[in-house]
Amino acid sequence: MRAAAVQLTATTDRAANLATADRLVRAAAHDGASLVVLPEKWSSYGPPAELRDGAEDLDGPALTWARGIAAELGIDLVAGSIPERGDARGSNTSVHIGPDGRDRATYRKLHMFDVQVGGRDYRESDGEAPGDEIVLSATASGVGLGMTICYDLRFPDLFRRLAVDGARIIALPAAFTEATTRDHWEVLVRARAIENQCFVVAANQVGRHAPGLRTGGRSMIVDPWGIVLAQAPDAETHIVADLDLDRLQRIRTDLPSLANRRPEVYG
Repeated sequence: MRAAAVQLTATTDRAANLATADRLVRAAAHDGASLVVLPEKWSSYGPPAELRDGAEDLDGPALTWARGIAAELGIDLVAGSIPERGDARGSNTSVHIGPDGRDRATYRKLHMFDVQVGGRDYRESDGEAPGDEIVLSATASGVGLGMTICYDLRFPDLFRRLAVDGARIIALPAAFTEATTRDHWEVLVRARAIENQCFVVAANQVGRHAPGLRTGGRSMIVDPWGIVLAQAPDAETHIVADLDLDRLQRIRTDLPSLANRRPEVYG
């Protein structure tokens, strides 16, 4: 299986974001990718007030386009995440769409990014409600696909649950800040891949989105041994890598850390 991660610099210009996503998803499919992952909030990204203005329903323009292009290109598309409109607070929502253009899974981000980092306060929970469900999907070919978003990367329990439940690939759409990308991103992505013996397809945003709002890029595809199969430069682009599922099985057989877990001791 060939997978791709799309990296872009989204702003509040939804038409421009969609045009860039369309170009890069088509390029990834042209390069042979059958699974493509877009970044977090690819449809609209900016300051909280403007982000709320860019929120959409699940049948809005962003996901309508995503369903159409998945069917046209015959790919599994993890449509990153979009700010989903809600009554009081919205959700940060990722949808996996199959090659038939139909939704295969919907995941709402579990962990809210309420932190202070790089001299800036982030209060994601002010405008978004956390999800309450762990979501394991599957590609059209039947490969277990775990759904996560950005800050979820710092919570290994979620990734472990997905792996134990059957994930062999974990999709990670992200908008990691520039500061945390530089110091933590690669370490965390590789750690989640190694400890769960999964492929991780991590699609990050990159660059300046608004005054004081920058993300770090370096989108990655990592194998179950922690080897970086592909990594993006600091630009809007896509990366591709072949996912050797037989190698994954050999790793899990030869070094059976998942099978050797002691949940009766530590839960």
